[in-house]
Amino acid sequence: MALSTGTQAPAFTLKSFQADALADVSLTAGESQKNTVLLFFPLAFTGVCTQELCDVTAGLSAYEALNARVIGISVDSPFAQAAWAKQEKIGITLASDLNKEVAKAYGVLLPDLIGLGATSARAAFVIDRQGVIRHSEQTATPKDLPDFEKIRSVLASL
Repeated sequence: MALSTGTQAPAFTLKSFQADALADVSLTAGESQKNTVLLFFPLAFTGVCTQELCDVTAGLSAYEALNARVIGISVDSPFAQAAWAKQEKIGITLASDLNKEVAKAYGVLLPDLIGLGATSARAAFVIDRQGVIRHSEQTATPKDLPDFEKIRSVLASL
């Protein structure tokens, strides 16, 4: 079960492939200048995940106007994420939870997705600059998308 609104978001540091090199992507309570939207998605190179992150990329300026950064997290390697982002022109930061620890910490690790093993569920969290979860949502199925209108509404209230 996904972590609840009002709880402290677990801190993490994950790997991302940016500008042709591995880089760290972190969330540390109270150290962010911006609010954070975490989007957990099951797997790169799949239809619904591609739709979700391409749509978010197209509307990225709206999140930036709300003083928010967006991080997409999956259990794919940072290299697979980078190839997918390049192919699909995904412009948000992607972070690799290859060891599945962050999905587990946020309560969104699916034990098995269609026989492929453990992946993250499709889930969204809005985390304020103090590291408190202000919106928590895990979709009913991996085919469903988060409520992005609600996410933007919560960001606007922060």
